[in-house]
Amino acid sequence: MTRDLVRGAESGVLATAAMSAVMLAGDRAGLMSDQPPKRIVRALLPGHRHRPKRGERVLGALAHFGFGAAGGAAFALLCGGRRAPVTLGVTYGLAIWFVSYRGWVPKLGVLPPIPDDRPGRQAVMAAGHVVYGATLALAANGLRRET
Repeated sequence: MTRDLVRGAESGVLATAAMSAVMLAGDRAGLMSDQPPKRIVRALLPGHRHRPKRGERVLGALAHFGFGAAGGAAFALLCGGRRAPVTLGVTYGLAIWFVSYRGWVPKLGVLPPIPDDRPGRQAVMAAGHVVYGATLALAANGLRRET
């Protein structure tokens, strides 16, 4: 079980890297005004929740990869050591997006819920979570094959 959790966390880090590429592309295309992980960290750090804070970019990246690794470990538990269909990974990634951006992220006052958010950010974040889930399943299956 520990080996599955470690593989899942590793897969989650790889999936988060792929997702981050989608998010950065969306940002460069002008579809997002700011990266959500950085905004979440900004809201949680002491001081005014909407003003930039020192170190928020690095802390945002660390938090994003940590959350992705934890999501990967949870996915490994869900799969119970079996191969993960890519469709399950995509569904899992979209479920994370839905629960986060319809639940705790708006409750923190970081971003509005999905229906009230900018259409460009909605599209980028949905696509990013599809990429996260697909990459997570593929990476988990590839790491499982190696050992």
